[in-house]
Amino acid sequence: MAEQARFDQMGYYDPEKLVRVDTTLPSTGWMDTPVAIRPGTYIYPVKPKHLEYLGMPFARQWAPADPDWKLPPNWKEIILDGIRERLDRFRSFKLFMDICVRCGACADKCHFFIGGGDPKNMPVLRAELIRSIYRRDFTVAGKLLGRMAGARELTPEVVKEWFYYFFQCTECRRCSVFCPYGIDTAEITMIGRELLNLLGIGINWILEPVANCYRTGNHLGIQPHGLKDTLEFFAEDIETVTGVKVNVPINKKGADILFVTPSGDFLADPGTFTCMGYLMLFHELGLNYTWSTYASEGGNFGLFTSHETMKRLNAKIYAEAKRLGVKWIMGGECGHMWRVLHQYMDTMNGPADFLEVPVSPITGTRFEHARSTKMIHIVEFTADLIKHGKLKLDPSKNDRIKVTFHDSCNPARAMGILEEPRYVIKSVCNHFHEMPANTIREKTFCCGGGAGLGTDENMEMRLRGGLPRGNAVKHVRDAFGVNHLAAMCAIDRATLAPVCEFWAPGVRVTGIHELVANALIMKGQTERTLNLRQEPLGEEAGETAHE
Repeated sequence: MAEQARFDQMGYYDPEKLVRVDTTLPSTGWMDTPVAIRPGTYIYPVKPKHLEYLGMPFARQWAPADPDWKLPPNWKEIILDGIRERLDRFRSFKLFMDICVRCGACADKCHFFIGGGDPKNMPVLRAELIRSIYRRDFTVAGKLLGRMAGARELTPEVVKEWFYYFFQCTECRRCSVFCPYGIDTAEITMIGRELLNLLGIGINWILEPVANCYRTGNHLGIQPHGLKDTLEFFAEDIETVTGVKVNVPINKKGADILFVTPSGDFLADPGTFTCMGYLMLFHELGLNYTWSTYASEGGNFGLFTSHETMKRLNAKIYAEAKRLGVKWIMGGECGHMWRVLHQYMDTMNGPADFLEVPVSPITGTRFEHARSTKMIHIVEFTADLIKHGKLKLDPSKNDRIKVTFHDSCNPARAMGILEEPRYVIKSVCNHFHEMPANTIREKTFCCGGGAGLGTDENMEMRLRGGLPRGNAVKHVRDAFGVNHLAAMCAIDRATLAPVCEFWAPGVRVTGIHELVANALIMKGQTERTLNLRQEPLGEEAGETAHE
C-alpha cells in the first residue's frame, strides 16, 4: 500500500489511464520531430561533485528541461572524435552501424515501445539516432547523399535525443533475440552513453553509485563497519526465527570461497531476505567462505557508463580473491553483475590463473564452464546441492506462496541460466506456475528499471516499460492465484515491486534464496512458525499478501 500511496502522490493512480497510448503520427519525419522532455520520463542529471570525483569532464549544473545544456564549445568535435575512436576499437560497433537493413523485426519487441508507443523507442529507430550521425560523417554515401542515405547533421537537438532515449533503454537485449542479423542494441546504447559522458552528460542514478563504488567498494557507500554491522543484524534476525546462531565470516584469509553479492542485498527489501538466505545456507553447509568489505559489490554500473569504468569496478573482485588467498569465487543473485562476469570479466581483468576451477566442497561437482573466470552463480551451486540431496528441505513451509519466476534479462539472455532457478524453486515450493511462453526464458520481458533506470523521478516511464512484465504477472495471478514473483536479480527485486503493485496488485517480489531459506531445515533449529519476514509459515493462506 505504501507503493500505491506513492503512485497517488505522483499522479499515477490509474493503470487504465496510463496504458492508453497516443497513436497519432507526428506531422514531421523522425529527424525533424523534436524530443519532448517532460517530468516522469527522464532521470535527473549527474551532480557535478560526482563527475569531479570520477575525473570525468565538464562538470556543471544543468537540467534536461533547460533550453541550454551548457555544452562545451568544441562539443561536436568531441562527439565525432569519440565515434571515430570507438569505430577503431570495437569491431562490433562498426558492424552494427553498417548491417541494419531497418526490417523492423525488433520494432515491437521493446517494452518501452510497447508501454509508451513512442516510435523512437523502437530499437531500430533508437539505434538510428547514432547511425544517422555515423552515416553523415563516416560514410561516403552519407556525405554525398545526405538524408537520402539516412544521414543527418549533429546538432544540440540530437544530443538531447540521445540523452532522452538512451536512458530509456535498459540494455535488456530482448530486441537482439529477434534481430535476423544479431545486432546487439545494448552495445549501441552503451556507446551512446559513453559519448554523452564525454560531454559531462549523465544521470545521477548511475554515476553516484559509481563514485560510491570508487570510494568504498559498493554502490551504496557502505563503510566496512557498516557492512559488518548489517550482516550481524541479519544473523540476529535469523536467530530470532530459527533459534540458530549463524556465523558471519568477513575478510577471512585462507577461506575456500570468496562470496560477492550486489549491495542491494544488504539494505533494500526484499533483497535483505535473500541475503539472510545466503547466510543460512552457508552456515548449514559449514562452508569455508568469506564476505569482503573491499569487494562488497557484485553489481557493476560501469556496464551503464563506459567500458573503462566497467573494467575498473570489476577489478576489485579478482584483487580481493588474490589478497585473501581463496580458491574460487561465488556470486549472489544479481543481473548485470552476471553479464559483466560472463561476457567481459576474463578479457577485462583476467586471466585469473591464481585461482582454481570451482569445485563444490559439498558435492565434488567441478564447474567446468567456469574454468576461465573461476566464478560461479549461487543458483548453480544450490541446484547442484539439491540434485545431490545435500539439503534437508520442507517445501510445505512455502505453501502460503504461489510463485512464478521472472527470468532476469542478463542471467537468462546473456548467461543462459534458465533451468537451474526453476529446479531450485520447484524443489522448495509446491505451487509454481510459469508465465506465458513468449514472456519468459530467452524472450523474457525486462523489469523496466535495469541499466540504471530504477529511480523514482522517471516512474511513469518505468511503469510503462514494466507493462509487458506486469501484464504477464497479472495473467498468472488471475489464472492460478499467484501471489509471489521470484527473481534472481537485485535490481529486478527492487524495481518489480512497484511494477507488480501497479499492474498486478497482490503479488509480492521475492528472491530465490529467500524461498530456499524458508524451506531449509537447519540442524539445531527450534520449531519454526515464521518465515524470514517474520510472517507465518506453513499451510496455504486464504488471502493474498495484498489483501
